[in-house]
Amino acid sequence: MTDKTSDGSKKKARTFDFMDMFKEARQTALERNQGKFEDDKNSEDIDNEDIIGPPPPAAHKSTKEAESSKSQISTNSKPSCKSSDEEDMIGPPLPPGIGSKTDADEDDEMIGPPLPPGLSMSKDSDDEEEEEEETLDEKIPSSHEISLDHGSKAVSALALDPAGARLVTGGHDFIVKFWDFAGMDQSLQSFRNIKPCESHHLKQLQYSATGEMILIVAANSRAKVMDRDGFEKLECAKGDPYLVDMASTKGHTAMLNGGCWNPKMKEEFMTCSNDGTVRLWDVNTEGKKHKNCIKPKSQQGRKLVPTACTYSNDGRWVAAACQDGSIQIWDHNKNFVNVALLNRGCHMNGTDTSCLCFSYDGQCLASRGGDDTLKLWDIRNFKKPLKVRENLVSYYPVTDCIFSPDDRMVLTGTSVKKHGDGKLIFMERESLDTVSEITVNESSVVRCIWHPKLNQIVIGCSDGKARLFYDPDKSHRGAMLCMVKQPRKSKQVLAMASQQIITPYALPMFKENKSTSTKKFEEKVRKDPVKSKRPDLPITGPGEGGRIGMKGATLAQYVAQSLVKRKPDKYENDPRAAILRHAKEAAENPFWIDPAYKKTQPQKLFQEEEKEEEEDPDEPVWKKPKV
Repeated sequence: MTDKTSDGSKKKARTFDFMDMFKEARQTALERNQGKFEDDKNSEDIDNEDIIGPPPPAAHKSTKEAESSKSQISTNSKPSCKSSDEEDMIGPPLPPGIGSKTDADEDDEMIGPPLPPGLSMSKDSDDEEEEEEETLDEKIPSSHEISLDHGSKAVSALALDPAGARLVTGGHDFIVKFWDFAGMDQSLQSFRNIKPCESHHLKQLQYSATGEMILIVAANSRAKVMDRDGFEKLECAKGDPYLVDMASTKGHTAMLNGGCWNPKMKEEFMTCSNDGTVRLWDVNTEGKKHKNCIKPKSQQGRKLVPTACTYSNDGRWVAAACQDGSIQIWDHNKNFVNVALLNRGCHMNGTDTSCLCFSYDGQCLASRGGDDTLKLWDIRNFKKPLKVRENLVSYYPVTDCIFSPDDRMVLTGTSVKKHGDGKLIFMERESLDTVSEITVNESSVVRCIWHPKLNQIVIGCSDGKARLFYDPDKSHRGAMLCMVKQPRKSKQVLAMASQQIITPYALPMFKENKSTSTKKFEEKVRKDPVKSKRPDLPITGPGEGGRIGMKGATLAQYVAQSLVKRKPDKYENDPRAAILRHAKEAAENPFWIDPAYKKTQPQKLFQEEEKEEEEDPDEPVWKKPKV
């Protein structure tokens, strides 16, 4: 829409620009403060004359040119505010982002979208990001140690739940103990003790992937599954030992060697036994029959005894170590008839490989052999070991080897006999060189766990103690929860005696007897032979207490009296006469033999005596019968 002016020219409608409105408001504020910033304004006018030049006559200036000149003046007037940032300004406050900026602000001004969190344009950003990386030795949380007393015998099984709230220990004393870090104090007492497998020592304890169930493998043929509080959920069936084909029976028939849960399928677990089988079980079947039966074979096709078994972290591979020193791996996605990976010479033939462990990235397998070695294997090239570490003494068939949570170290323990110090050895994964060692005095290191969430290390020792190592700066929860709690004080029970009201002038029927001390009353009853039911004391002398002493009170007197009183037996030296003296009575009153033949053979028939034939002297010798 256009309007006509007095001179007849057309007037254009004014357009409202949001940014121009802010610029005009800023210009108005500068004009109001003209007196205060007069010097700055004069310098600003000089600059405007140099840049823009003399303004054109007003009669020939169009509306567009006027607006453009206003915008140029407003932009050129911007430097005048630089020197007045720290002083008070009169007028309405400027919108955010439009106000004047200092030189430092202009340097930090960013163009474009904001940077992601953690990145900055400051000069010191590079220095903050460049932090010195910790060495492998510094990553080990071993500055503090606590000791959990399991018993007097070796701790042969350990388990930490996935959340790191509870620890379970089992040993050669047949007992399983449950430890709750949040419920313990500095006294470090377990909250439950159970004996799940009678008189069979524990070999393996492991929580399921969800932490709801615990697998218990003992030195019998039946594995058990319990809930996290120690109550039994199922027990695996026992197989028929008289069947030749172990796949035809429903369970193990010999002692178990190990077991573990499937990390991906929470209902499945695996056990291996001396009957030469590795069996997969399903919790939903309540242990009535195995789900799959795997039979490792020797090079000649004979039965092999698996000593250790494990799953890979993705649940794809099922690995078993056998007594001939071989490691056999099956693919879980296929049938278990054919072996996917096989190496016959992993360890010495005839030794028991105590542990197999997959790395977190699933590409490496660690094996702890009974030949005092630890070897690393690449799953992609299973023919030769990557690295070998020797002279790692092991006297226990369940000695562990594990990977650190960052997959850069390998841990294992060493054993000692009666005297010596066992060690928990930390080795670099790439070279198996020793990074650090933790010495345990007068004990062997059997089991070890490095929990990735807690960043704490638990080891089971042969002296019956489970030792836990942590670092307050690197570890989380776990042992740190119980070490800050003081032991509870024992509650003292105060027994209040009932008050007695003394009424000396009351009638006899309402009078109460005086209360006497219980101790004095018990002493009085004890001295009374009738109330205490004291047995009669032995008699000394001719008589005591109305009783006459009898001869033969002692054993010597009794034997002497019996020898004197015994009458001589005339048949003592003639046993035939002693038997025949009962012949008359036996004939008159038969009891044993005669009643049986009374009907069938009333008259006795005895074998007739054979008469010896007279020998003919003229008969040849070879015809005579041989005696």
